[in-house]
Amino acid sequence: MELSLIPESAPFNAEQRAWLNGFLAGWLGLQGAPAVAGLQPSLPSPVVGPSPEPEPWHDPVLTLDDRLRLAEEKPFENRLMAALAQLDCGTCGYLCRTYAQAIADGSESSLTLCSPGGSETSKALKRLVKENKASVDGAANGRAISRSVSSENAQEYSRKNPFAAKILQSSLLSGTGSEKEVRHVEIDLTAGPSYEVGDSLGLYPENCEDLVDELIAVARFDPLHVVSLAGSGDVTLRDALKRSCDLAEITDDLLELLARSTSVASDVERLRQLIDDNSSITGIDVLDLLTMFPGASPNASEFAVALAPLKPRLYSISSSPERHKGQVHLTVRRVSYEAGRRVRKGVASTMLADRVAPGTEVRVFVQKAHGFSLPTDPGADLIMIGPGTGIAPFRAFLHEREATRAKGKNWLFFGDQRREHDFLYRDELEQFLGRGVLSRLDTAFSRDQEEKIYVQHRLLECGADLYKWLSRGAYIYVCGDAKRMAADVDRALRTILKSQGGMSEEAAASYLRELAMARRYARDVY
Repeated sequence: MELSLIPESAPFNAEQRAWLNGFLAGWLGLQGAPAVAGLQPSLPSPVVGPSPEPEPWHDPVLTLDDRLRLAEEKPFENRLMAALAQLDCGTCGYLCRTYAQAIADGSESSLTLCSPGGSETSKALKRLVKENKASVDGAANGRAISRSVSSENAQEYSRKNPFAAKILQSSLLSGTGSEKEVRHVEIDLTAGPSYEVGDSLGLYPENCEDLVDELIAVARFDPLHVVSLAGSGDVTLRDALKRSCDLAEITDDLLELLARSTSVASDVERLRQLIDDNSSITGIDVLDLLTMFPGASPNASEFAVALAPLKPRLYSISSSPERHKGQVHLTVRRVSYEAGRRVRKGVASTMLADRVAPGTEVRVFVQKAHGFSLPTDPGADLIMIGPGTGIAPFRAFLHEREATRAKGKNWLFFGDQRREHDFLYRDELEQFLGRGVLSRLDTAFSRDQEEKIYVQHRLLECGADLYKWLSRGAYIYVCGDAKRMAADVDRALRTILKSQGGMSEEAAASYLRELAMARRYARDVY
């Protein structure tokens, strides 16, 4: 009997329709379903219910322009959603859809909460809001104090009520000859929030005191001036700038304040232009802005209120609660670079690397994973792809799989610049191999030879074996850079499905989408 689940009117050619019929029939477990190019995907039965509206823009591999085109004729909130990074990472306190909804209904005023999307996303949101002539007035003082976070557990400690945890250690993980400084950070969570592997740890950073002092000096403020911020109460200006205010983000409120506080006509005109088109402020921070407009003399209290709130940073957890009782571990790359005549520092990464000692308290909360967790079947095989600090969740996975004696096989792809200096957790990984916890380890060190080799190249070299693992129901996990690495890995997987499974480009893309829906293809990318 020939099964036909795809209607003839669907926009597929004969080859695509045949493949999808076989795939869906196999998924539904129908009798007589043909095999798909020899592949027997072990996908769960679909949930019966109303079909949600398709969101083709909800794909981090697509470019921003492509996502916006897909949502061009859609309602306002969908166009807003298309401008976001599509990672559902929770950094903003929302999911992509709920953040877009909050902007659309006016309950969220900040258009810069999507950290993975960066300035590209904030500019697109600003343009869309202007085009729609929507009112996005936020909470008092320009701050959205109360946010609906659908992904948070009902627990004592949360984003709104972080736990005061103590640093246990922050040790150098990369070699002394590395071009990057990567640190292994251990934090005491005794009596604090619980977590599962795959979750992220939210950490509220504090700004560098040197930067705060320099900004206060340039603006000619009194550091002991008392300011009042929603959620912080009455504090000195210096303390507010250190603990509560984002000194990297340029808000429209700040531009408006500087324009009102200067008598230099040309500066007023330039500031008004920046408000209308913020493309010129990309790459500069609050200190740069004050230096550019020395004639501005803003009121200190109004200045603090005009700044964006300092947002938490999320880090993939690199420990297992089964193996590391009462602790949480992070794998953090210290961010520092020169811009103009200044050294810019990543606020959280340099805090963890330079400004905390054992016993220092930091404010943390657990951000639950959105599908990036171990399969419920301990016998399932895992393919993990995590170059650089993307190794973090997979260290957690391996510790958890060993502690729970999971029988499934584990295959890791890891890459970085140089084997000698950048092989993160090398001793642990080799021990995992020796104990059989790690079934296979493939590495790619891009600078160890003339031709650069990355993890996606190793995937292609191992295409036949990788396809066999997929045929047996393996799960694929990817962690790391969204714009380059994750996109390159996705293309490599499609190439493998075409070369090893005989699929067309469309069928390979469809198959990966189905894997993602079944949570067998999960990405923690940023």
